[in-house]
Order: sequence, then C-alpha cells, then structure tokens
Amino acid sequence: MNARNDLVIEDLHGERVGRLLGVRDLAVASADGVLLQPVSFELQAGRALTLLGETGSGKSLLAHAVMGSLPPGLRASGRLAGHGWDCEANDMRARRPLWGRELALLPQEPWFALDPLMRVDAQLAETYRWVAGESRQSAAHHAAQALRAVGLGHAARAWPTALSGGMAQRAAFAITRAGDAPILIVDEPTKGLDRIWRDDLVARLRAALEQGCAVLTITHDIGVARALGGDTMVMLDGRVVERGQTHAVLGAPSHEYTRALIAAEPAAWPRRAMPATGGEVLRASGLSKRFGDHLLFDGLELTLHASERVAVTGPSGSGKSTLGNVLLGLARPDRGSVRRADGIARVRYQKLYQDPAGAFAPHVPLGRALHDLIALHRLERAPLRPWMERLGLSPDLLERLPGAVSGGELQRFALLRALLLRPAFLFADEPTSRLDPVTQRNTIDLIVEAAQESDCALMLVTHDPDLAANVAARTLAF
Repeated sequence: MNARNDLVIEDLHGERVGRLLGVRDLAVASADGVLLQPVSFELQAGRALTLLGETGSGKSLLAHAVMGSLPPGLRASGRLAGHGWDCEANDMRARRPLWGRELALLPQEPWFALDPLMRVDAQLAETYRWVAGESRQSAAHHAAQALRAVGLGHAARAWPTALSGGMAQRAAFAITRAGDAPILIVDEPTKGLDRIWRDDLVARLRAALEQGCAVLTITHDIGVARALGGDTMVMLDGRVVERGQTHAVLGAPSHEYTRALIAAEPAAWPRRAMPATGGEVLRASGLSKRFGDHLLFDGLELTLHASERVAVTGPSGSGKSTLGNVLLGLARPDRGSVRRADGIARVRYQKLYQDPAGAFAPHVPLGRALHDLIALHRLERAPLRPWMERLGLSPDLLERLPGAVSGGELQRFALLRALLLRPAFLFADEPTSRLDPVTQRNTIDLIVEAAQESDCALMLVTHDPDLAANVAARTLAF
C-alpha cells in the first residue's frame, strides 16, 4: 500500500469534491473467465451510490473486491485509492488494516458477520473495544446502547443462532457501524426486515450520509434506492448497463433491463387464481411457544390442505420462523400438538430457510450436496437438470462451494433441493428476500407452479403485503 493517493477519477457528474474512495477499472475473474467487467466510480462523503441488478450480476463481487475479501479462486484487478492510501485491487492484504476503521462491510448473509460462539452483546462490545479503541467499560456501555437502538435490547445476551433473520441483520448492522468507518458498504441491508425496521435502517443509512459517510448500497429493493437518493448503477451479467442520478435512472430509465426491474415490483403483478384444495396435510391444535420471556403465539389452531396457499406476515422476531419449525417437527411447542397426515413421508415436509447459507455444508460443493441428497433418498436423477434450467441455475455453479455463489443463487439451490423431494408441505421462509424483482417474480411463479403440480400445501413467510395478497388465499398475521 502506498501513500501517494494519486488516483484521479471523475465521479458520475464529472466532479471530484469530497472523494473518500476512488475505484479505477475494477474487475473480477476466475479460472473460467471474467465475472465482473471493468468498472470505475467514486464514493463521495455524504453521497449514496446504490447498485441494482439481478441475482448473480456481480454486485456482491464488486463489494468484496473493494473490501479485499474475495473468496479463493477469484482474482481482482484495477486500482483503489482512499485518503492517504492506494493499492492494486489484487493486493487484498493491503486493505485488511482498514477493515472496520476506514472500510466497513455488512455482508449479504448476517450469519457470516456473527460468531456463533459469542453472545450478541459480547461481539458488539469486542468491536467497540478493538476496532474503535474504547475501554472495556465504555465498549460494554455503547454495545448495550446500540442494541437497544436497533430493538435488540431484550436479545443482548442471546446466541446468534437464537435470532430471527431480521434480528440477525440488525445485530450485524450494529457491529458494522461500531468502528465508525467513513466508507460503509451494505449488501442487501433490508432483507428479512419488516416495513418498520426497513424504514428504520434506511433512516440510519441516511443519518450516516448526513454525518459525512460514503454509503455504497447493494439492494434488490428499489424503494431503498429511491429513499437514499444520490447515484445508482444498474448491473447485468457482470457489467454496468446504466448509471446516473437515482431520480433520473428510476424516473426515466434508458435501458430495457432497468425498465423490467421497475415493472416487476409485486404491486404491479396481476392477481393469480387460487386453486381448489384437497385433503388435509397438517393440523395444529392449541400451539403455544415462548422465546425467553416473550410469548410468540398461544393457543394457535391451524389446518392446511393439499394445494392450499397461506401467507404468514408480522414483524421481525414475532415467531413466524418458529411456527414453521414447530409445524415441521424441528422445534417442540410449549403446549399443543401437530398432526401430519398418514401415508406422507416425513421428508416431504420441507423448509426453505430464510438464510440459505446456514442450510448448506460450507465445504461441500453444491453438486456433491445435491447428488448426496439424491443417493440418500433414492430419488430420480433425471429431474435435476430440468429444474436447474427452470430456476436459471448454470451447471457451472455445481462445482462451487456455497460461499462462492450469490445469496440469490444459493436460495434457488435450496429451492431446487426441496423440489427434488416432491414436498407435500413447503414452509417458505422469506424465499425471495435475496432476489431482484424480476428473479423474484419468476421464482414465486415457479414455487406456485411446483406446489400446484404436486398438490403441495404452501406456507409463505413474507414482509411484503402485495406479495402475500398475490400468492395466498388467506393470511396468518402475527
């Protein structure tokens, strides 16, 4: 790393005022070819830059290339420069001393940011102590304060595995901000959050901008891009296809793909017909469950029939995922019972996890994991490739580890794995929260089609009321 800081790049408007980071010709390649085409941009103090684009388009690769945290097998090229430093993009070690202090990243999967062996408050306090340089007492005080601010005061002593996806996301955000880094990169920061906490997190990003931070946001939520303003770049197939001021890009998009993204928001979907239902698949009677001192649900009665579609809505941490675990036999209710239909194998009661990274062995290639599943349950191999084609998954991805594909691609692999088992009941926990609007619509269409083809009862967890109304005949609100 050098101290010349002689990298000069004009921003999207030809200005060079308040630059915190300059990026020139940043690209990412693997042994199989270029994954991210060269891109140049600046991050300015107090100004947002938002990346929009389909799953697998290279947005997260760009973020990790900037941070210097690309997975093994991928190589960055180009140059980066900040205040008092510059380096080649492939010199990833050079940027490690900047992590948390100058460059901070909220990764797409909050579980990758949380240590499962440390309680939440201890992790946050450790960041305040060793990154921000605070005393032990001050770090503990600020950790408790920060957790209360994001609505996690009651979960301060919880283990990360006990948190819902939305709660884990808020905890990871608090840790990301603890070092007060001036360059903040957030990858899908609002996924898994209900509308209240989504708006709260956007407000926190706007506050960071007002404090002089540069914020690079990767999101599938066009509403987040609108709220942050600043500039937007739209990515497709590893290249930037449109860029400019956010109000101009979203208000009058020039590229066909940008127009398709905007048109694919759930509010614009046509209403779909609800199928006739069949026999009883599952019955829950008098279910009650607590999380610590917090009552999640009590005396819940629920019956599901073949081909029935039910949406589950409610705030983050309200018990939606816990309900699915109880229905599937993955958790015990405090009171009540669950009866699954006779004659249906237990393996046909399936779940799509909110965070797919936790559902795959990290050191097993995806292709090996799928073939092991087929061998274990003596399934037909023939449907594998057709399902991959319908899900838009390239055969090349089968050779990769779970951490080497995008979050959206990994979620579609999780769906593929469930569909191979011909589910009679599918609990889909925020299955499209990592997907861009176009892929989200295609994936929801595929989930609904697959459920109809196999007379599967579908329970869909979502924070989007438009999506719930489009998919389900009834809604269970927490």
